[in-house]
Amino acid sequence: MVAICNLRPEPLHFAKTSHSIWTTPDSEVLCAMKTRLKKSIGTLLLVIIPAGLTLAADSTAFSLIKAGDKFVGDQSKDKVVQIRSEKSIGSLTPNIWYVVYYDPDATLKAVEVKFGAGQKMDVSRPLRLLEPVTGSDKVLESSKLKTDSDKALTVALAQPLVANLTLTASQMWLQHGDEGPRWKVKLWAAKLRNPRETAEVGDVYISAADGSVVRADLHPGNVD
Repeated sequence: MVAICNLRPEPLHFAKTSHSIWTTPDSEVLCAMKTRLKKSIGTLLLVIIPAGLTLAADSTAFSLIKAGDKFVGDQSKDKVVQIRSEKSIGSLTPNIWYVVYYDPDATLKAVEVKFGAGQKMDVSRPLRLLEPVTGSDKVLESSKLKTDSDKALTVALAQPLVANLTLTASQMWLQHGDEGPRWKVKLWAAKLRNPRETAEVGDVYISAADGSVVRADLHPGNVD
């Protein structure tokens, strides 16, 4: 089949005259307009959407470990001792995260990378005075890190005790547990009498190894 855009313009001859007028068929005009439109849209997208923004918005905790490796020394790469988020705002999924790595060269043996929407925001040496006492300064077992933050949040949101609540926010920690690395997911829900206000409804602890619920400490009555 011959593409319409490849048709050459044909001369139109009028009776009783030697003159001819060259015109462009409607199909060719449409093709030219379509080509210019595609180029304009492509240029606009390049300006509006920075490279990697879509991926960054969907970043999970485990993906941030590799991203954070770029900002720490070789002695700290992949040696995570804790991951935590801030309380989510406007969504159930947190987008401010802190990845804490073991750093043998630091005074308190830790270096922390802060991320916002998947982008590095800061690198610091956190003040972790109690962690050496509680054992939370040890490197998490990477072989047991199989349940990422998105899956852990899904498990927490599916708990029967919060099924009838209007959940509004969450906050997450990946930390040491007696059974190995575990997620702690704290949930908030809208109050029944004043939905504009929220109440903390408790925590769900989830194994990072297999995604099972280790313990649930939920209080749905807090929304009354």
